[in-house]
Order: sequence, then structure tokens, then C-alpha cells
Amino acid sequence: MNGKTVAVLAAVAAVGGGAIPAAAALGGGAHAAGSHAVILRHNQYLPGTVSIRRGESVTWVWADRGVLHNVIAHEFRSRTMTHGTFSVRFTRSGTYNYKCTVHPHMSGRVIVH
Repeated sequence: MNGKTVAVLAAVAAVGGGAIPAAAALGGGAHAAGSHAVILRHNQYLPGTVSIRRGESVTWVWADRGVLHNVIAHEFRSRTMTHGTFSVRFTRSGTYNYKCTVHPHMSGRVIVH
């Protein structure tokens, strides 16, 4: 396991999530996989922008206990929930903007190189 994977697993454990669900792939070729975490806390995505390489994954970790959030983009969609995790593996370069439809001021971005 690399340091990024350990950080994601530690973030999940810290908020009481379970195992990270299988990642959804977004087509195309990929590099060796790595993981990055975005924490949903205080009605924010932390960090708001994540820059990754093709083939890497982003795992969103719900840390606002009891507060409904989701992660919605044109290319992917999480459930609306109060706790847990949601992962996406990005295999195409580009910029992926996402938001929480429950809290319209919450937005984030994944930049895939």
C-alpha cells in the first residue's frame, strides 16, 4: 500500500466508514492506481480541488454526521447520505466539476492529468 492509500483508509476509519467500495471507471487507458481523499465536513469538500493522474481514484468521505450530502457530476453520482464513502477511478484526462445538490454552495473539482 502506498502513502495515499493509507491516508484514504485512515480517513475512512476516522469517520467510521467501512471498506471503500469498488471504484467506478471512467473509460480509457490508465496509469498505476493511487488514491486521494476528499472529506465532506462543515458543508464543504476538503480539499475543494484535487489534481490527480489518469488511473488514480478519489474517495469522498462523509464526516458531517447526520447531515445529508451527495457528490453529483455529469459523469458520476453518489447516493445522498449522512455517512459513508464514495469512490471513482478516473481513467480519462480532463476536469470534472461536481456539487452537492442538497447544499448548492458546495462544489469541487477533480483535475485529471
